[in-house]
Amino acid sequence: MQIPSDIADLALIRQYLHAHPELGLKEFRTADFLSNLLSDLGLEVTGGIGTTGIVASLRRGKGDRAIGMRADMDGLPISESTQKSYTSRHENRMHACGHDGHMAMLLGAAHALANDPGFKGTVHFIFQPAEENAGGAKLMIDDGLFERFPCDMVFALHNFPGMEVGKFAIRDGCIAASIDGATITVKGKGGHGAQPEKTVDPIVIGAQIVLAFQTVVSRNLGPFDPAVVTVGAFHSGSASNIIPERATLEMSLRATTPEDRQLMIHRLVELATAIARGFGGSVEFEWQAGYPVTINASKAVDVAQHAARQAGQEGIGALDSHNLEWLDNPCMGSEDFSFMLEQVPGALMFIGNGESPPLHSPEYDFDDAVMLFGVQYFTNLARIIFDD
Repeated sequence: MQIPSDIADLALIRQYLHAHPELGLKEFRTADFLSNLLSDLGLEVTGGIGTTGIVASLRRGKGDRAIGMRADMDGLPISESTQKSYTSRHENRMHACGHDGHMAMLLGAAHALANDPGFKGTVHFIFQPAEENAGGAKLMIDDGLFERFPCDMVFALHNFPGMEVGKFAIRDGCIAASIDGATITVKGKGGHGAQPEKTVDPIVIGAQIVLAFQTVVSRNLGPFDPAVVTVGAFHSGSASNIIPERATLEMSLRATTPEDRQLMIHRLVELATAIARGFGGSVEFEWQAGYPVTINASKAVDVAQHAARQAGQEGIGALDSHNLEWLDNPCMGSEDFSFMLEQVPGALMFIGNGESPPLHSPEYDFDDAVMLFGVQYFTNLARIIFDD
């Protein structure tokens, strides 16, 4: 299979990827498929970065500047229910976040730039594994991504259900929240339900901790500083007349500045420890460090907004002032592209997916009509930067 210049044909590649999703760090078939297509374009392809990651490099001219463009590769452990002709062939594996579309758009941009004899510049097309579960961006960075492929700026697109096809959205600074998780073990002293005075009830302690956590945002952060604390699971006990020895809480937190992220972690531990001690018990935290705050750099946002306004228009100079939305608030979801933005200035842009089911839904599907705009966005970025 070859990368076609026709968007309708490019959709067939997207649909093939959709039918064969792979979970994080297991994207071996996907990586081989992409590598073959990119090699056929004459790009320098390096695989095995951060386990299954790929970088395909296009080098034209003698300049020393370079940019990176990133697409994520992995699917989710979800059984698809779309009933499309290209529905996932694999039980409990699905491209439910549009990564198939992200890969196809970046392939289309690689095709367009590789076949443009007038283009001069260096572009590293980064196909990243494990965005959903293992921080594949960090794994690639730890494997020397930016030492081996230096970039002056790096860019990514993510589809956005509910926003019109052909529209883009961005903001300067924080565009997506951090995510961290913790397992909290509350330790008490078990006993008979008829003699609670002889016990230290971990369920009571856990309940007080859950309620206290609801104040961490409202009483520690300003009213214009978005953040979320969620206790999504509470497990304890086995019978109505037995007070158990321990309880387990599963918690996540999201913040929109690095400072708020650290403050919340500190306050959560401080509150839970004090509450447990006050009741005669104790707590242990087991943290699952997640993704940092996704922070767009101003100079990259400036380039990105121009590239978006030109997408879908006739000619590189045509601008559409109505196809770009400036977001007032960050998205409270998280993105491991944040790891790349900690290393290199860049920007995450959202692209409309129309009135589709939400991300991570078994009914979700990427709209192939989006690809025209995504391919043009990525190619515009390169041309704007290297024509400067």
